[in-house]
Amino acid sequence: MLNGLRLIAASVALMWVVEIVDLAAGDLDGYGIRPRDADGLVGILAAPFLHGGFAHLVGNTLPFLVLGGLVALGGLLRVAAVSAIVIVASGVGVWLTADSGSLHIGASGLVFGYAAYLIARGAITRDLIHVAVALVVIVVYGTTLLFGLLPELGISWQGHLFGAVGGALAARWLDRRSSLGHREGNGSRAMASRR
Repeated sequence: MLNGLRLIAASVALMWVVEIVDLAAGDLDGYGIRPRDADGLVGILAAPFLHGGFAHLVGNTLPFLVLGGLVALGGLLRVAAVSAIVIVASGVGVWLTADSGSLHIGASGLVFGYAAYLIARGAITRDLIHVAVALVVIVVYGTTLLFGLLPELGISWQGHLFGAVGGALAARWLDRRSSLGHREGNGSRAMASRR
């Protein structure tokens, strides 16, 4: 759990360092996602760490820390897996569907992915704690999530949409795998510990 929280904190620190370097040295934002441009593919991995100024970064920092921190309570491997799935789903979705000639940057795809993961995990596992977390996320972030999926000029709603899809898929895939491990019993865990 602690290492997962460290990963979230380190990711935010990296976002801030990148924004300071961008402000001081130049146009790092150009490494964002440029739809259907082969040079824009690097943006799939870079975009979550790039922001269009400090106001954009500040707007993403708190929800990233809160929602990412909740995902990180599941441990380092879980938060790393959820993050990877969401980054790829959001980035590829933007690259395939957003307007040609546009540039997409920011961590909001991850934020939407973390929120969708937490909500979907509650629905899938039906575990009391996961359901409670899902309800809190819906109450606190529900309006933002809903309106963030609607097309709006200057907002990467595709990043939000595909980030949320990635988060829901991560919950489905990771929690299905976890439940399979529980059904197999301790024998599979004992075998894994021998490797």
